[in-house]
Amino acid sequence: MAGKVFFSVTMSLDGFIAPEPVAVDDFFAADKQDDPDVQRWMAQWTELQQWAFPLRFIRENLKLGEGGEEGRDNDIARETFERTGASVMGKRMFDLGEPAWPEEAPFHTPVFVVTHEKRDPWERPGGTTFHFANDGIETALDQAREAAGDRDVRIAGGGATILEYMNAGLIDEFSIALSPVLFGSGTRLFDGVDASRVALEPVRAEPTQRVTHLTYTVRER
Repeated sequence: MAGKVFFSVTMSLDGFIAPEPVAVDDFFAADKQDDPDVQRWMAQWTELQQWAFPLRFIRENLKLGEGGEEGRDNDIARETFERTGASVMGKRMFDLGEPAWPEEAPFHTPVFVVTHEKRDPWERPGGTTFHFANDGIETALDQAREAAGDRDVRIAGGGATILEYMNAGLIDEFSIALSPVLFGSGTRLFDGVDASRVALEPVRAEPTQRVTHLTYTVRER
């Protein structure tokens, strides 16, 4: 039986999943590292995600060293990883990650990049292979489903890619880690969602010391 299609993101209390965008090249250009916009982006993103970095599972997966916090946040991070048989992401997310991920990228599954670019698969140590799907979001998802088998497919991001899948009626479920930070501007998770088509049903809400985990199923309105 095919698994679910889901996404799982961290979101600020005012609805943003990433800071105001910065040009991809600016993140990695040596002469841009002191640029105020780049520093602002990194500081906001780190604040948004700070609940995850101390977790034992995240530290193990990112090769940050032994030890780390356990508890419900750690369980949820591990459960999200273990249910995922393949991932789909947009080209911008891949472009940001390609020079930043360690040699052993943190997915450890096939990853399908939605792009117009034609490129051979990029195999990394540890089980991650990036495939470049240039025939649209549905083709990328079909390939990810086949690769995932009876496990779930995660739409990894970014926000525009998640929105495309939501508005196409292709998301079954999603989870938000609601973080107690405010951005004021940035990438909104649901900016442009087709609310006439999408309805949500609450599954659970789990508060922890750092965030509140919210899970919803998605159905057609």
